[in-house]
Formats: sequence, structure tokens, C-alpha cells
Amino acid sequence: EVQLVESGGGLVQAGGSLRLSCAASGFAFDDYTLNWFRQAPGKEREGVSGISIKNGVTYYADSVKGRFAISRDNAKNTVYLQMNNLKPEDTAVYYCAAGIYLLPWPMDYWGKGTLVTVSS
Repeated sequence: EVQLVESGGGLVQAGGSLRLSCAASGFAFDDYTLNWFRQAPGKEREGVSGISIKNGVTYYADSVKGRFAISRDNAKNTVYLQMNNLKPEDTAVYYCAAGIYLLPWPMDYWGKGTLVTVSS
């Protein structure tokens, strides 16, 4: 059974930080990339960041460069998204997704999301 389970969302003031986690199981973790997407109220889903488990290559959307950092713990089959200097426009449901290639390539597996709310 493939599972991607996100955690770490919550309510934070602008300028604060959160760390999201994505715990993966049920597939060949080392052969995949793990990626973060988000969907804000009234907006389309957008890609945020991704990391190749195999070689550590990363991707960041321009809107989060310098503020967010993605990392992996291969022993735990877990990927993290450290989010610093959060802004109200970062408010969204954040989804973890796995695919053979980094975004914007299609994803094979999706988690159910975790809500991040940034107050001003």
C-alpha cells in the first residue's frame, strides 16, 4: 500500500517558520523524487519544491527561493520542507507527491495534504 503522509502544518504569524514532513512507504523510495505542491483558496495548484532521492538534485519555485529548503532523510523515507520568513500568500494546503522525475513532470502518488495558514 502506497502512502504519503504529510505533517507539520499549522497557524503561524508572518515572518515565522514551519517545517513540513512527508513520510513515504509502499514504493521504491530511492527510485523516486518527492515534491511539494500547494493550493491556496481560490487558486490553482502550484509546484513549490522537489528533491531527487537518488542524487539530491532540487527544484524551487521562484516564489520560495531563499525562504524554503527541501531535504531528505533516506533512512527514514522522509522528506522535509523547511519554510522560513512565511508570508500570508504562502497560506495553502500543502501536498506531498512522488514521481520518477522532478516537477513539472507528472506525479504518481499523492498525499492528502496539510494546511498552512499564515496570518498578517
